[in-house]
Amino acid sequence: MSGVNAGVAIVGGGWAGLACAVDLSAAGVPVRVFEAARQLGGRARRVDIAGHALDNGQHLLLGAYRETLRIMRRSGADPERLLRRLPLELVYPHQGFRLRLPRLPAPLHLAIGLLTARGGPPGEKLAAARFIHALRAGGYRLAEPLTVAGLLDRHRQRGNLRRLLWEPLCLAALNTAPEHASAQIFANVLRDGLDGARENSDLLLPQADLGRVFPDAAARFIGAHGGEIRLSTRVGQIAQLTGNGGKFAHVVIATAPRQAAELLREAPETRAIAALLDSYRYEPVGTVYLAYPEEIRLPSPMFGLCGPLGQWVFDRGPPGGASTIVACVLSAQGVWDTHDNESLAAALHGELQQTLGRALPDPDWRRVIRERHAAFSCRPGLPRPPAKTARPGLWLAGDYVYADYPATLESAVRSGCHVAREILDAR
Repeated sequence: MSGVNAGVAIVGGGWAGLACAVDLSAAGVPVRVFEAARQLGGRARRVDIAGHALDNGQHLLLGAYRETLRIMRRSGADPERLLRRLPLELVYPHQGFRLRLPRLPAPLHLAIGLLTARGGPPGEKLAAARFIHALRAGGYRLAEPLTVAGLLDRHRQRGNLRRLLWEPLCLAALNTAPEHASAQIFANVLRDGLDGARENSDLLLPQADLGRVFPDAAARFIGAHGGEIRLSTRVGQIAQLTGNGGKFAHVVIATAPRQAAELLREAPETRAIAALLDSYRYEPVGTVYLAYPEEIRLPSPMFGLCGPLGQWVFDRGPPGGASTIVACVLSAQGVWDTHDNESLAAALHGELQQTLGRALPDPDWRRVIRERHAAFSCRPGLPRPPAKTARPGLWLAGDYVYADYPATLESAVRSGCHVAREILDAR
């Protein structure tokens, strides 16, 4: 085809697009990344607040994020330095609940962790162990579409372990309330995160802003291998990049679903996928940063709030810095999203005091970041589009394409790397 080269255009500089670009660049394929924003990272990006490099939303990685760790290393980012690895520990100080998975071989680590959890009655612990055993015996495949709430009801998960373990894990992983969330996707998360190899359940807490964790290194790697990144560049039509007189043999749409639908509507063979994506519902995610004087110290890097609004708290440091920066995370639709920013920050300050059991000074500063369409609503039976479209040379990459997982960094990275392999196989 006249004017077409062997390069690949990637529309979207989030984690899926950058992962695809890194693997293609490593194979010697020239890539050009088009990003509409002024910075890379997509829905997991660096923001500057009060002179601190933080993130548009707090993200937690797991040891099971193998493709994310691999692509970080390939791009030159060092997971051992940028991510703090800790055994999985879920702590609710106000409720006296603590579950910690010991460094024992799998699946013993999970069994011991459940049975020694503090704050859960013996009957609840045994029921939780039976729940995992039943999922394992069924290969983590469910015979029918269920919500997470329906799955927990079916396996008699009640009390503290339901309220402080399973339901918070569902919110954190799927960004969807248990009464709406897909039980099958939740089972997949439990399979790979809790019931796989022992190290899969480790928490990987970012020790730097998300830009440094991957996008910055990816940009350097792509540039060093002859690729190009164009920021503040919006692609209005795929026909500009491929097809009659186009410049690229392959185009990868690696945007969020809503933006992907806009691009897919232009051609008859991709309008069905556009209609599918138009049917998606979305969940908000909020992050409330509270900065306290440096003498304020938190009991652990991550713990649960007493509620009713707050869910999880992360210590964002920086270690040895002049402030203690707390990130309060709020996932999925809920009462929290009816509050304005000022009342929400004030309420979470109060919940933090109640959780810690002591008075705290007023924050030096506070900032509320809301991502209204942070993640697709991960519901039972939600159809997911294929990576390869019916339009020759046009591909999709993103967390919504990887059907086994919810909207996570790992699913975005896996999707991007899968598309890179498919393109290389097609060459």
